Amino acid sequence: MVNAGDMNGSGNLMDFLDEPFPDVGTYEDFHTIDWLREKSRDTDRHRKITSKSKESIWEFIKSLLDAWSGWVVMLLIGLMAGTLAGVIDLAVDWMTDLKEGVCLSAFWYSHEQCCWTSSETTFNDRDKCPQWQKWSELLVGQSEGASAYILNYFLYIMWALCFAFLAVSLVRVFAPYACGSGIPEIKTILSGFIIRGYLGKWTLLIKTVTLVLVVSSGLSLGKEGPLVHVACCCGNFFSSLFSKYSKNEGKRREVLSAAAAAGVSVAFGAPIGGVLFSLEEVSYYFPLKTLWRSFFAALVAAFTLRSINPFGNSRLVLFYVEYHTPWYMAELFPFILLGVFGGLWGTLFIRCNIAWCRRRKTTRLGKYPVLEVIVITAITAIIAYPNPYTRRSTSELISELFNDCGALESSQLCDYINDPNMTRPVDDIPDRPAGPGVYTAMWQLALALVFKIVITIFTFGMKIPSGLFIPSMAVGAIAGRMVGIGVEQLAYHHHDWIIFRNWCRPGADCVTPGLYAMVGAAACLGGVTRMTVSLVVIMFELTGGLEYIVPLMAAAVTSKWVADAFGKEGIYEAHIHLNGYPFLDVKDEFTHRTLATDVMRPRRGEAPLSVLTQDSMTVEDVETLIKETDYNGFPVVVSKDSERLIGFAQRRELILAIKNARQRQDGVVSNSIVYFTEDPPELPPNSPHPLKLRRILNLSPFTVTDHTPMETVVDIFRKLGLRQCLVTRSGRLLGIITKKDVLRHMAQMANQDPESIMFN
Repeated sequence: MVNAGDMNGSGNLMDFLDEPFPDVGTYEDFHTIDWLREKSRDTDRHRKITSKSKESIWEFIKSLLDAWSGWVVMLLIGLMAGTLAGVIDLAVDWMTDLKEGVCLSAFWYSHEQCCWTSSETTFNDRDKCPQWQKWSELLVGQSEGASAYILNYFLYIMWALCFAFLAVSLVRVFAPYACGSGIPEIKTILSGFIIRGYLGKWTLLIKTVTLVLVVSSGLSLGKEGPLVHVACCCGNFFSSLFSKYSKNEGKRREVLSAAAAAGVSVAFGAPIGGVLFSLEEVSYYFPLKTLWRSFFAALVAAFTLRSINPFGNSRLVLFYVEYHTPWYMAELFPFILLGVFGGLWGTLFIRCNIAWCRRRKTTRLGKYPVLEVIVITAITAIIAYPNPYTRRSTSELISELFNDCGALESSQLCDYINDPNMTRPVDDIPDRPAGPGVYTAMWQLALALVFKIVITIFTFGMKIPSGLFIPSMAVGAIAGRMVGIGVEQLAYHHHDWIIFRNWCRPGADCVTPGLYAMVGAAACLGGVTRMTVSLVVIMFELTGGLEYIVPLMAAAVTSKWVADAFGKEGIYEAHIHLNGYPFLDVKDEFTHRTLATDVMRPRRGEAPLSVLTQDSMTVEDVETLIKETDYNGFPVVVSKDSERLIGFAQRRELILAIKNARQRQDGVVSNSIVYFTEDPPELPPNSPHPLKLRRILNLSPFTVTDHTPMETVVDIFRKLGLRQCLVTRSGRLLGIITKKDVLRHMAQMANQDPESIMFN
């Protein structure tokens, strides 16, 4: 808050507000912060600490601690986010396998861990060991046959329903904010909106527990988006321990930006991608200092996760790949086609998912969130179990689709017909004709693709934690692997065609289907989220495929162009608009030729603007004005006749100031005069004590003239993070424009419903 002049006054009781009182400078729930005011308050605080540091050694040490507090918070966020991500990964592995069987030697081991520890496991049957038993073996002593299959099928569905029911019940009872991805709300919070409890301790606890349950249930969702929410909850918790961040909403948002980077860092094992994701996708205000701190938080988080080693491969990356063939220029055409597919899938998904979520909000469907989750889980489990590619966890599926077919691979996707006379090195196997296993895998993958496309539309947005990164990547990876196998077989059978002749000789290893899966995954994720730079960096950090940046870039850019042709909004922006949050997107362009006078309130025919006068209103008048209106603040003018602007007073601070004055200052009654000037007005001899409120007055509110183009006003709101802006002509107050007015005007100009913007 900007203060001017000497605030000491005469030292009498009327000046008690010169000292801050509790809750001053805070904001109400579902309101927007004033970025300029927060910045100004932080500058004042810093100036005060700097001047005090010269007074004594103790004050100097305190100033050093204040300077280092930011790095301490980042360290704590990184450690906690990395630990939680590691625990979630280990728990998900165990609970996903629990649906199919149990380890007899140690029930807390997953299938893979159980067979690792077994001395009776052979390389060819590395998924089979006597210690791991399917439920049918354990309960009826049979592992094969119809009765064993039906029992395993039934228990798979029961476990899935049990996990999903527990998750939705916990969310509903203890933390309603723990549902969804969390990224739309975090984007809105980082833009300056207040949602109390969204980053609270209960939300953190319930989201962590339910995230394990829903991913283990086999629903078509991922844990990556919710991990960003979890990391931001950690950031909010640790920033509340330091007054530098807890008392300044602007500074707190710098911490949350860095926490979002740490969240992506542990979600994908991609620290640099996490920093770029925070910068490109979620952050509203991202100064250079925040960039360094985000980098540090992401580094600590990644290091912590690597120490826990949840994947058991001593690597940070989730889907490590090692391809032995370079890509060729002719392959850019199928890569671009995959980009087109990703853009079309992104558009289809956003439109269908938003239509379904809108239906959920506006019909009776929204009243039965538990039933909806149970039904979708049952449908998912019933359809997923018969197909081996949908039965396993989505991360395992993507990992298999990304893999190159080496000599030791036992996957159906690697069932090629080998040449018995082949004497080439093990890791340089030439292209071969597809065997029956590959053809079986192709139609199973085609069914899995249709299933994933449809079920993800209905799953994302339910009242459970649900991420979108992994399902989107799965859709793209399935499509990409199928295209890759098609191109590979085309090159094998028609190597004399002109497009293959120059680079694909008979007996050479030309096409890598796993690379197509990787490119398809990037294309579909880009089509849904509209990420570009951070997406490519996340993908090559995720897989370790550094030399395949160009194919990834080509697919990411193509998918964005195609998706943008049908609509500029990514899935997160679409959900922000669906929920009516006041988010002023930096990417939105405003090109209409309207003026400030067309948007400001009051408009013609409306009641005049509610204002305070500098020294002629009583406490009762101010309280009546507050009671009869719901505005966030009031302009202060010299008098109602002159309407010369003096400043702006926030509603919340007026309420707190009057309440504190009645408690702490003798003589303040309902007919006490309220004044905002430096000196009290001249009053009759027997008048009650006047109340000085100059301390809470913003003496430099942002103003524009009535003929300022709205294009400029929108730019000012966007770049300065304003809450409201006053409209004047020659110093006289004409009206006010709030952020909500700007958003409603933009919606109106885009032929959308302006009433969809619900919050201030």
